[in-house]
Amino acid sequence: MDALLERSHQLKQALIDFILDADDELAQALETYAAAQLRRGSGDTIQQELTIDSFAMEGKVGDNSPIDMFIQTHPELSESDRQLLNSWHRSFMGLFAIVKVLDDGFELMNWLTAKNYIVKFNNAKTQQEMSRLKEGEILLTRISPVTESYLTFSGPYTQMGKLGKPKLAVAIGNFKENYKNHLYSDAPDLLEEAWQSVVRYHEQFVEFFGSDEVTMPGYQLNKKIAELQEINTEKSLAAAGIDSSKSLAEIAQEAGVDEEEIENAAADLGADSKVVSQLLNSKTTTAKMVASKVELPAELKKAEAVTALSHPRWGQMFLPTYTKIKTILVAEDWQSIEGAEKLIRHYLESKNINAFIWYRLAAEYPNSLEKILQTVLQRPDFNLKNDLDELLQEHDKSLEPELPEIASVPVHLHNLFQEALGEVHKSKPKNKGQKKAAKGFQTL
Repeated sequence: MDALLERSHQLKQALIDFILDADDELAQALETYAAAQLRRGSGDTIQQELTIDSFAMEGKVGDNSPIDMFIQTHPELSESDRQLLNSWHRSFMGLFAIVKVLDDGFELMNWLTAKNYIVKFNNAKTQQEMSRLKEGEILLTRISPVTESYLTFSGPYTQMGKLGKPKLAVAIGNFKENYKNHLYSDAPDLLEEAWQSVVRYHEQFVEFFGSDEVTMPGYQLNKKIAELQEINTEKSLAAAGIDSSKSLAEIAQEAGVDEEEIENAAADLGADSKVVSQLLNSKTTTAKMVASKVELPAELKKAEAVTALSHPRWGQMFLPTYTKIKTILVAEDWQSIEGAEKLIRHYLESKNINAFIWYRLAAEYPNSLEKILQTVLQRPDFNLKNDLDELLQEHDKSLEPELPEIASVPVHLHNLFQEALGEVHKSKPKNKGQKKAAKGFQTL
């Protein structure tokens, strides 16, 4: 183990001790950060260690990071120490596959971005613990730069063993849910393309429906969404030089698969078999990303009225209660409407009602929304303009958009999900109903 690796371990321990020994605003920031993480995680020892490690690397204390504060309060640090510490701002969580076992570490592949890294041990304890791991095993962990050519393990890891494609797809779906800000953190080009796809879909939505808000029966909306996606797919295929007029047999031959395989995959996806066959044949396109499929959940398909809202950053939201919430907000006596207070509380507490929806209601019905919240919250001094953000944060709603489900996904992940669906399909008896994948990251 070289001196720089040993030094990275010493500095990391000193940084963690610095954070845990703090009794000022740094301690308060850690407490707030940990409370938010605890609501999402299991609270076990590994989760607690991971929370502290994550705070050390990505936490904020005002405009400073814990690393910044550590450097500022340790003037004796050498320039190389400072460079090493600052490089840790580029550390990231990932779901890694062990590609190769090395004498002093591993070659890992980040499943989220298909990027490979040389990751070395920086202390004997970690090396001994991880010496039993084999090629093909999956690890959930954080890695941090040491030099331009290799990284090291930043904190604890979760060993997930060797996962088949269906279970790996589930693990990636869970990662997306729990570590949204680390989806493509080591591939800014993929992240940018994912966000751009949200903008494009919003523009296509508005062009198709003539508005960013539309309400209709669930079954009808689902058909319209499918029609919109079909139009978009045809445009994408044409842009990629793919001839959608070819027969399924011709496409299957070019893709190197048989027609039954295409039809089975299409049945699972609820998609046109020609589209599926083109996606299976990755040689036909150089695109990095594949559009996610959207389909309303069964309960929304049956709803009398579903409102679809679209935004270039927040993505698409489908609400069966939006017309009722607006009825409440325009009513002279909102308390006379059955279930009114319960619905207001639902909008506050449900993770499916994001900040954008609240901002939209606040912009359209500021006076009535403020008065209703004063009553529901029993806070007569509640001020919508000044207090709404704090209220949303109290209910675990992010004030900034997170990458929506509608965003395109990298081709390698899309292919994994389709292969996983194929394995699930083959393992089930023939002529049985198959579960459809509604989203590119949907777990199985």
